[in-house]
Amino acid sequence: MKREVTIIGAGLVGSLLGIYLAKRGYPVTIYERRGDMRKEKISAGRSINLALSDRGIRALEEVGIMNDIRPITIPMHGRQMHHEDGSSAYQPYGLAGQFINSVSRGELNIKLMDLAASYGVDIFFNQTCDFIDWDKKTIHFKHGESTIIKKFDLLFGSDGAYSATRLNHQLQHDRFQYHQYYIDYGYKELHIPPGADGKFMMKENALHIWPRGNYMLIALPNTDGSFTCTLFFPFDGEPSFASLTTKQKIQDFFTEHFPDACNLMPTLTADFVHNPTSSLVTVKCFPWVRKNHFTLIGDAAHALVPFFGQGMNCGFEDCSVLDKLIDEEKEDWEKILDRFQELRKPDADAIADLALNNFIEMRDKVADPVFLLQKKIENRFSSKYPEIWTPAYGLVTFRPDLRYSTALEKGNRQQAIMEEIMRMPGIQDIWDSQQVEDAMLQKINTNHV
Repeated sequence: MKREVTIIGAGLVGSLLGIYLAKRGYPVTIYERRGDMRKEKISAGRSINLALSDRGIRALEEVGIMNDIRPITIPMHGRQMHHEDGSSAYQPYGLAGQFINSVSRGELNIKLMDLAASYGVDIFFNQTCDFIDWDKKTIHFKHGESTIIKKFDLLFGSDGAYSATRLNHQLQHDRFQYHQYYIDYGYKELHIPPGADGKFMMKENALHIWPRGNYMLIALPNTDGSFTCTLFFPFDGEPSFASLTTKQKIQDFFTEHFPDACNLMPTLTADFVHNPTSSLVTVKCFPWVRKNHFTLIGDAAHALVPFFGQGMNCGFEDCSVLDKLIDEEKEDWEKILDRFQELRKPDADAIADLALNNFIEMRDKVADPVFLLQKKIENRFSSKYPEIWTPAYGLVTFRPDLRYSTALEKGNRQQAIMEEIMRMPGIQDIWDSQQVEDAMLQKINTNHV
């Protein structure tokens, strides 16, 4: 007899987890705090378009739904850099044929909920998890003015970075470790509409970045020809969200620092004023599990900042790892959950650190000539020796066979080598020479990269 599964949170990970378990024959019920976005208008302003990459794709393919998702994605083969002087440059993400995919969070969530329902998953909305009685194995939900008490057998907390299940777990656990870290930057969603006949107003198959040292704007394409833009900006200081206090200041700032984007944003000041300013948090915690009947999963276990594009992909990979453990441990859920935590905790910590580090790279290094030269050296070497060198971004994004923790270790070793290479006399003149290539091969053999 399959155990009854309860999932708190019908977001991306909760919905996908429901599909995985329902396809295995588990009866699955999901409770969601929000209303049904398939029937209610999705609130704009907080979405941050997502970058679906190989780890997430592998999970969707494993469960047999990638063909349902692909029509709402747009391939992005590289970064299109927009400099303040009006020039631009294109940087491919990886080797030929490697790309990530832009997808609307709202569209993807709706598609996953529809697919979950088609596999028999029951989803209940406007159900706020208020209290969990771990001894009685009951959950108290607020539904309007009423409190509804539901029993659970096997419970998953997939209710995001501000998880109610995690809070209940934490408050009733005597040795729960919790680390929450906010960066001093927030984000605000802006919009570039399509042109005539749904035409894209910028290069379609690219992630657009306007790096400005202490802040940046990015834009990802949508299937309707529009771009969802996100400004990552300090909360305080000059300039900051706190300093742009009038529509005129907003317009003047964008005209000066993002002139090409500004010209494509007819609703800029209205969007800036009305869309919320949201914070960015990293969450690390432990333990995730309780015996054989509960685990945190996805952002509830390991919230990330979005600068490596791996939050969703990491959560989808959680589902994939859990699914494999069900077979390996023959549905012994105490063993499954213990091993799930043991495997995923180091990887979640690793990608959290990588995401924070990549913010610095995206924000200011992508416009630094020394950094760009290093990337040229790495890309040239990697294309010639792909079996022994993959840049850090590629290790995380295009190597789903490699654990995040392994990618972090390998990336650190490669970076140490590159720092030595960049100190070679006249490196800017000999970067594509046999001398540099031989030096890298020697250092790789010495360091066992």
